[in-house]
Amino acid sequence: MALKEEGVVKEVVGCGRGKANLTEAQTLGVIDHYTHDVATAVKGADMVLLSVPLGAMRNTLEAMRGQLAADAVVTDAGSVKGSVVDDLRAVFGEVPGFFVPGHPIAGTERSGAAAAFAELYRNRRVILTPLSETDQHALQRVEKMWRQCGAEVVQMTVEHHDEVLAATSHLPHMLAFTLVDSLARMKENNEIFSFAAGGFRDFTRIASSNPVMWRDICIANQRSLNEMLTRFADELHELAELLQHGDEKGLLEIFERAKQARDRYVDGVDR
Repeated sequence: MALKEEGVVKEVVGCGRGKANLTEAQTLGVIDHYTHDVATAVKGADMVLLSVPLGAMRNTLEAMRGQLAADAVVTDAGSVKGSVVDDLRAVFGEVPGFFVPGHPIAGTERSGAAAAFAELYRNRRVILTPLSETDQHALQRVEKMWRQCGAEVVQMTVEHHDEVLAATSHLPHMLAFTLVDSLARMKENNEIFSFAAGGFRDFTRIASSNPVMWRDICIANQRSLNEMLTRFADELHELAELLQHGDEKGLLEIFERAKQARDRYVDGVDR
């Protein structure tokens, strides 16, 4: 939608499993045509964006192998780059030069064509993780595409990306899912949820995200995510001990340190 608004695409072909969602996407003007067949979808395309659950990535790559135009560039929106690179090597025997691994750091808890809007990527970051095999012309084309969507494009290594996202995205989603599930399994859950206010809704909003997608993300990034979970569990244990001993000073130090960090790094407030 963003690229259409900028007038830089002529035809957009959608490919997916659900006919209802594809039909709605066509009706809304998100795509021009659709198909359920990956090989048909990529024929003649100059740019292919893979936005599928990580568990479906390898089969999707298999389906497009041998069907791409000679000058086609392929990129993805997967939240874990290590698993995508592994899938590429499994399917092609190497990382093809035409493939530029990527990850837009934008999104909402909603899914489906009706949730799409052209402004989603404006002033948001897109991380690209090119490898030594990546063709520089392909990289430049993908960078240009995302900038035309209004995004800021940055580069980092595959390994660093997965470590950073484990801390800033994957761990928060696991915490939100776990908290909501834990409360839902309490026998007083109806009363608990009826008193849930803004703080609970803000913190748990991401627990409305696609469960299949997030299962795949967690499994794909299990090493980095396990390290973050272990570290966070240690922090929770320390917090519980401070609470058990009524350590007001210790609790205040943590809360003040967290507030200062959040204000500085997220809201840009320097106090």
